[in-house]
Amino acid sequence: MNIFRLAGDMTHLMSVLVLLLKIHTIKSCAGISLKTQELYALVFVTRYLDLFSDYVSFYNSVMKIIFIASSISIVWYMRSHKIVRRSYDKEQDTFRHYLLVIPCFILALLVHDKFTFREVLWAFSIYLEAVAILPQLVLLQRSRNIDNLTGQYVFFLGAYRGFYILNWIYRYFTERHYFRLIPWVSGLVQTALYADFFYYYFKSWKNNEKLQLPA
Repeated sequence: MNIFRLAGDMTHLMSVLVLLLKIHTIKSCAGISLKTQELYALVFVTRYLDLFSDYVSFYNSVMKIIFIASSISIVWYMRSHKIVRRSYDKEQDTFRHYLLVIPCFILALLVHDKFTFREVLWAFSIYLEAVAILPQLVLLQRSRNIDNLTGQYVFFLGAYRGFYILNWIYRYFTERHYFRLIPWVSGLVQTALYADFFYYYFKSWKNNEKLQLPA
C-alpha cells in the first residue's frame, strides 16, 4: 500500500459516500444515471468473486464489501424507493448501456491474463469500468445544470482513477517486474473520458459559477 493507492481508495469511497448522502438526506437521485449505477454494480460483482475464497487483508475485504453493497443499494434506491425513484429522470437517461456490456465481454474473452472463469470476468470488469461513466456524462450534458453533490460525485470518481494511475507509475519504478497492461490501458481510457468534465469543473470552481457541461 502506498500513498497514491490509499488516496485512490479514499476518493473512490468519497464518491460513494457523496452519492449516498444525496440519496439519503434529500431523497433525490436527480442528475444521477441509473444506467451508470447498474454498470458499476456489475463491475464490482464480477470483479470481487474472490471475496470469500481469497483473503488478502481485512482492509481489502472491507473495501470489496462496501463497493458491492453500496452499488447494489444505490440501484435499489433508484429503482424501488417510493420517494427517491420519483426524481430519476428516465427520459434523459437513455444511453443504451448494454452496448457497452457486450463489447467489453467479447474483449475480455479475447484479451485476458488467463483463460479461466474468474480471470475473464476480472478483465471484463476492468474494461467495463473504463466506460461505465459514459451514461452519466451524457446525462449531465443533457441536463446542463448540475447540482453540487452530483458534480462532487463525478469529480471524486475521476480523481480516484487519476490517483490509481499515479499508483501504477509508482509501483512500476519501485517493484520489480510490475507490469499490468489491461488495467493500465483501461485506466488511461477512463481518465481521458473525464477530461472534458474536469475542465468545466475547475472552470466553474475558479469563476465561482454553477457547473454546466456543453451540450
